[in-house]
Amino acid sequence: MSSRPGRAVRDVVGAAGVIPGVAAGVLLLSGAMPLTALAAQDAAQPAPPATPPIAAPVALPDAASVAEAIEVAIERLLEMQEGSEWPYEGVYKVRGEDGGRQIPIGYRVGGTSICSLALVEAPGFAEDPARRLAVRRATEFVAGAVVHDLMAHEFEATYDVRGWGYAYGLLYLVRLTELDQVPDGLEEQVREAIRFYLDGVAATEIPVFGGWAYGRREGFDAPSPPSPFMTAPTLQALFAAEQGGWEVDGDMVKRALAALEASRDALGGVVYSGFAEERAAGLPGSTGRMLVVENTLQLAGRGSLARVRGALDAFLVHWPRLEERRSQNGTHIGPYAVAPYYFHFAHRYAAQAIELLPEPERSEYRARYRETLFRTRSDDGTWNDRVFPRSANYGTAMSLLGLLEEQGTGAAVWPGTGPAR
Repeated sequence: MSSRPGRAVRDVVGAAGVIPGVAAGVLLLSGAMPLTALAAQDAAQPAPPATPPIAAPVALPDAASVAEAIEVAIERLLEMQEGSEWPYEGVYKVRGEDGGRQIPIGYRVGGTSICSLALVEAPGFAEDPARRLAVRRATEFVAGAVVHDLMAHEFEATYDVRGWGYAYGLLYLVRLTELDQVPDGLEEQVREAIRFYLDGVAATEIPVFGGWAYGRREGFDAPSPPSPFMTAPTLQALFAAEQGGWEVDGDMVKRALAALEASRDALGGVVYSGFAEERAAGLPGSTGRMLVVENTLQLAGRGSLARVRGALDAFLVHWPRLEERRSQNGTHIGPYAVAPYYFHFAHRYAAQAIELLPEPERSEYRARYRETLFRTRSDDGTWNDRVFPRSANYGTAMSLLGLLEEQGTGAAVWPGTGPAR
C-alpha cells in the first residue's frame, strides 16, 4: 500500500468546461480516448451471456407516462413498508441474537431512509395522509436506530455496513428538516440523530487517506483503501448537513475529496477501492461508480462539467453491461466485475448528473435516461436489481428519486465553492 493518496489526475478540459465533439457524443477525458472509441472497445470484448436477455427498448415515456409511474411507485412503496422499515436486502448478513442470519442494521437504516426520502420528495406529500403516516413510522425508526449496538461509532472485523446507515440516515433527516416535514413531536429526536450520524461519519473516517469504506482488510485503526462508491454519497450527505447549518469538519471533507480525485484513471474510470495509480479502473466495469464520483466533485467545486458529461455518456454507452448483471446471482462477476447493486445506484446518480449540466443539454439526456429506466420497470410498477424480492423497495425508491430529480430535489453544494464549470 502506498503512503500517498494517488497521483493527481490531469484535467485537460478548457476553462469553459467544453470540449469539441461533446455535442456529437464524442468526449475526451484527460486527453485519452473518445467515448465512441470506448464503445467500440467495449463491443470487441467478450460479454458474459445475458440471463435474462437485455431488456428491449421501449417507447419513449411521455410526461403522462412518467406521472403515472411516479404515482404507482408511491403506492408500491407504501405497500412494501414492513412495519416501520424498508430494509435493503443484499447478500451480506449478520448473526442475530437467535443465531440466524439477519439483515444488518446499516442496510435497514439506509434502505428505510432512501425509501422514505422518495415519498417525501414526491409531489403531494403534505396532503397525503398515508404517506405522512408511513414517513412518521420510518422517521421514528431511523432516528431511534442510534441505540442499536451495531450502529455504535466503531467498525467490526474487516467488513461492516453501518456506514450506509450513517450516510443515508443523515441525508434523509437533514433533508426532512430542510423541507420542514419532520413529524410533530419528533423534532428533538431527529436533531439528536443527525448529530449521532454526523459523529458516526467522522468516527469511521479512514485514517491517513480519508474517505470511507465498508471493507477494511487492514482493520479499523489502520489506513485502508477508500471506497469511492461509499465516499461520494457520504460526502453528499455532509454537504447537505453543512447547508442545513450543522458543523462539518472541512479538513475531513478535503481528505475525502482528494481520495475521490485519486480514484479516477486517465480515461475517467473509477477504481472499486483505493487509488488509480495502484490498480486498474476500467470501463465498462466502473460506470456504476463514475457518476456519483464526478457529481460529488462537481458539487464541491473540484470537478468539471466535461467530466460529469463524460460519466453520463459512459453510462449510456455501457448500459448493457450493467443490465446484464441486473437481478443476477453473485456480485463482482467477470469479465467486468459489475455487481447487480450498481444498477439502480447508477441510474439514481445519472439523473443527478443531468441536472448538473447546462439547461440546453438536459432535455435530450432526460429522454435517454427515462427510456433506459423504463426498460426494466416491472409489470407491477416496481424496479429491482437484486435477486431478493424485498429489494424492490430500494430499486423503486432510487428510480422514483431519479424521476423526481428534474423537479428540483437538487443536491447540496459544498459551501464556499459552488459547482465547477
